Amino acid sequence: MAIQRPNIANNNSLASNGGGGNSTTNRARDLSPISPRSTNTNSSSAQFNPRLILSQIISLQSFHYLVLGIIFQINHVLFATSITIDRIFTTKYLDVWSAYGWIDNAAVLMSSLIGAVLLAIIVEKSKKCLDFSVTLFLIHIVTCTIYGGFPSTWDWWIIHVMGMISMVVLGEYLCSKKELSDIPLLQL
Repeated sequence: MAIQRPNIANNNSLASNGGGGNSTTNRARDLSPISPRSTNTNSSSAQFNPRLILSQIISLQSFHYLVLGIIFQINHVLFATSITIDRIFTTKYLDVWSAYGWIDNAAVLMSSLIGAVLLAIIVEKSKKCLDFSVTLFLIHIVTCTIYGGFPSTWDWWIIHVMGMISMVVLGEYLCSKKELSDIPLLQL
């Protein structure tokens, strides 16, 4: 399979003789294997990768629920709370007015702080922390709605919004610290 190329030398001579700017010169430049096809150096279009973004969202959501489950397991050992998936997806265990409710409140807030560390590891960009945190929160709302109905208590909203805010702020701080760190050079 051979690639047919127009005579580039003739096109270059036309360009040098004042005939530049015609379509044959541009076509020859586009077909040249040396020059890139697009001269667009916009970094945002080069960085858009939907598979990467989707995999980051899935991994962040999965690790969030894994961490939350591990914290609820620790609460079971330390405080003899029941182990049930209702603690993650319903509103009946979150209560800001009782000491017993703060066991689960602290678990949600702790998982948000660990989620900020996960943002620094998985996402690595401080300007994307808000987007990924809000996406995680919205997916959690949808999951809670499917599992046990729309969260209708103020306690649930207060704790989860506080957790999301702390996740965004700490995640942006950790990501910016990671972005601004020195690049290690190889010592020869």
